[in-house]
Amino acid sequence: MSTSLSQVEHFRALVEGLQEQLRATERFTLGYAAESSDFIRFNHARVRQAGQVQQATLSFKLIDEGRHADLQITLSGERAADRQRLADGLQQLREILPLLPADPYLLLNHNAWQSQNVQSHALPDTAQVLEEISRASVGLDMVGFYAAGPISRGFASSDGAFGWHQANSFNFDWSLFHENGQAVKASFAGHDWNSDSFARRFQQAREQLEFLGRPLRTLAPGEYRAYLAPAALEEVMGMLSWGGFSAQAIGSKHSPLQKLYAGEARFSPLVWLDEQISGSLSPAFSNEGYPRADVSLVAAGVADQQLINSRSAAEYGLTTNGASGGEYPGALQMRAGQLAQADILKQLGTGLYISNLWYLNYSDQPAARMTGMTRFATFWVENGEIQAPVSTMRFDDSAYSLLGSQLEALTQERELLLSASTYDQRQTASNLLPGALVSKLTLTL
Repeated sequence: MSTSLSQVEHFRALVEGLQEQLRATERFTLGYAAESSDFIRFNHARVRQAGQVQQATLSFKLIDEGRHADLQITLSGERAADRQRLADGLQQLREILPLLPADPYLLLNHNAWQSQNVQSHALPDTAQVLEEISRASVGLDMVGFYAAGPISRGFASSDGAFGWHQANSFNFDWSLFHENGQAVKASFAGHDWNSDSFARRFQQAREQLEFLGRPLRTLAPGEYRAYLAPAALEEVMGMLSWGGFSAQAIGSKHSPLQKLYAGEARFSPLVWLDEQISGSLSPAFSNEGYPRADVSLVAAGVADQQLINSRSAAEYGLTTNGASGGEYPGALQMRAGQLAQADILKQLGTGLYISNLWYLNYSDQPAARMTGMTRFATFWVENGEIQAPVSTMRFDDSAYSLLGSQLEALTQERELLLSASTYDQRQTASNLLPGALVSKLTLTL
């Protein structure tokens, strides 16, 4: 199964074989997930491990009179063997179903929709990538991980729906370590490898590394002007995404953005957020079998639509828009602003330049108030010039402040941040975010 064509043909054959074995009252949905990935691990700026992973799995759901059960099946790539594995899985689920109660929130899509999207962006030549990374890393203690290759997703149902999606992508995630133990973390990801863009991104990390050699500055708790780089803003958005836009969380009044959706609070008019499926790594269909389209989540700081999966639609009388089971964004985009990259430090003036945040959690979830730690390259800036790295600090602030009353500007340039997770398989989640300049960020210790 080395090509998209052979994969989709293999998947279709499995679907047809399963259809032939169904009993009169039985229905099924079948999800397909595959990757062909190159992985390269770096340590001390040298390749320490390189390999390739090819794998494919099925997510099989059998439904009969409101009862349903699920099974994961690892595929071999051989048609006869995989048809037998699916047949064995069918028998296994048939034995389980009579033991289960009917599901009152099961809402199947009986439409025979069709969707196919194969993104044919040419991936960079691995030898070229290695040469450019090696050249950029000369003289540095660089630790990194490079992953690249096509990711495929498929869906089919007994009602005739069929979706196929393939996207090529790469993600280079790396850290530069100073001899004092401090580090700069950065990433470069996308569909098309641009040598000039990579060189600029790496040079920015190299310049920040030089500042880490200066004595650490310890700040007193208080309120400070701050610039959140896209990677730092991603941590904030990641917290908000867990339940923030979820119809189930909003309906049960457990959303951290409950006040936003109730019209009791708002973000800055600069904030526009979308679930931008088109052109992203995410497929235009859900694993529940519903087509997905772009969804406006926040428009000019005001709550717009919710992410609604089939269960929430059934429970709350809504119309599903193909959201994932967890109803969190899979391709979140924030609209760019007017702040030029070259003017960030000047506009910041005196305050904090924060490259990364970590260990975030809610300190007051109904108020969208979160706490976390600065991480890696956080700098103290005076009069538009970096003065010193800052000791690790804890912040505690509300999203309605950071993205609302205290938000001054968003950058013109946005950074594509792909999920670096390879647990079980490479992921399709992405964030396209600007940096954010805020007039006040509260540090607590």
